[in-house]
Amino acid sequence: MSSHIGMQANAGPLHRFAGLIVWFHQLTGYQLTGYQFTGYQRGSAVDHGNNLIFISIAAYRDRQLGPTVEDCIAKAADPHRLRFGICWQHGPGDDPLTFENDDCFRILDVDWRDSRGACWARAEIMKQWRGEAWFLQIDSHCRFAQNWDERLIRAMGQTGSPKPILSTYASPFVPGDREVLAEGPLLMAFQGFTEEGIPFMKPVAIPDWQIRRTPLRARFLAAGFIFAPGSFVDEVRYDPELYFLGEEVTMTLRAFTSGYDLFHPHETILWHDYVRTDATRHWDDHTETKNVSRKWHELDAISKEKIKRLLAGETVDRFGLGSGRTLDEYEQYAGLSFRLRRAQDYTVRCGEPPNPEGPTDWAEQIHTWMARIRFDRASLPAKAFEDPAFWYVGLKNEDGTEIYRQDISPAQVDSFPSAESRIVLLCEFQSGTIPATWTVWPVSQSKGWLTKIEGTLAEEDYTILLDDDDAK
Repeated sequence: MSSHIGMQANAGPLHRFAGLIVWFHQLTGYQLTGYQFTGYQRGSAVDHGNNLIFISIAAYRDRQLGPTVEDCIAKAADPHRLRFGICWQHGPGDDPLTFENDDCFRILDVDWRDSRGACWARAEIMKQWRGEAWFLQIDSHCRFAQNWDERLIRAMGQTGSPKPILSTYASPFVPGDREVLAEGPLLMAFQGFTEEGIPFMKPVAIPDWQIRRTPLRARFLAAGFIFAPGSFVDEVRYDPELYFLGEEVTMTLRAFTSGYDLFHPHETILWHDYVRTDATRHWDDHTETKNVSRKWHELDAISKEKIKRLLAGETVDRFGLGSGRTLDEYEQYAGLSFRLRRAQDYTVRCGEPPNPEGPTDWAEQIHTWMARIRFDRASLPAKAFEDPAFWYVGLKNEDGTEIYRQDISPAQVDSFPSAESRIVLLCEFQSGTIPATWTVWPVSQSKGWLTKIEGTLAEEDYTILLDDDDAK
């Protein structure tokens, strides 16, 4: 007997960060860094001219907001240049903010029931911008590198671009008395398309980051870490009708077509808490059972329809594409086809953009594959089933390049009947190369990475799936 589970490269609200901390440990290792909050002095209203940084923070019922702001100020080379715009979405029982009366803070006090999501909050914060030279957008659960402000401004100059943006998925950390800060910067890698045709990304360690001295070109922006000239606020206003999935590709396209050049920092500037075990998220509150005016799935549906129109090149009111570059130019730069939902192998391998020029029909050479991984249940350690954090499932081609990666959640692991000795995983993905080998690597909540199993795909274990157009 065998049990099956089918897996597509599909994204739920938090799918893209599943298991990131332990995955990043696999890629680069991490160091434990002791850290204690030292407090901060209130900001000065002195005008520092073009050095001012406007910091946008959308905070939804987040206890880490205070520590994030405190660390931001404590680690800045010049705290007096900082101006904060915060959309504080909270309830009457939440702890008050200690910096509400500081002139350097512009706080939007919002009852959580009235919130329409992170993008709406970010759009409201942008209205608080007062011409500061720099714009930094972060989440409300972050930590900062020492002298982060000087390092970001210096990196902007190193890009050589008149309109640069620095952005990436921040490296992971775990809050606590002794902070756990992962070492090494990340880049944003293309992972797949959703059922709606919306691209979604995954974090990958920057190769040879220890010897890099300048930022590298990027394909995407990360909503939780954007550093841009202040002009970005005027030229790429946040769309308040976006919800979650698709926010980043939308802002990427609008920034790129508005003439901005995209870069990843070559060093770790920011850390982000991805786990947030006890956090309340917007979609936890805004459900049928709560007294709220708009349910999260209603907001999400409106958002996805708008994003689909943008990806198709259609006009999307005043939050559409810019006039500096075209959608086609972005697709050539990034190696993507939104219409055909395809990505070049150079893109999948995380090659630095712009992509090498290829044949005009390259997207037609990328196929949708179905691969089958088969193994005995007994080949995995017991902890893989007893307390799974997730299982890494990967496929590589004949050159050893990863062409597919998916994480199996604990709920999916629990769905395997214990009485069945054989497990079969079905993997659907896109590639211009043939899958050759597979890896299943379980992660235990209590023991971390366990023993992995690997194998070679037989010819009967993979096939090309015909699209509707191909089948006609």
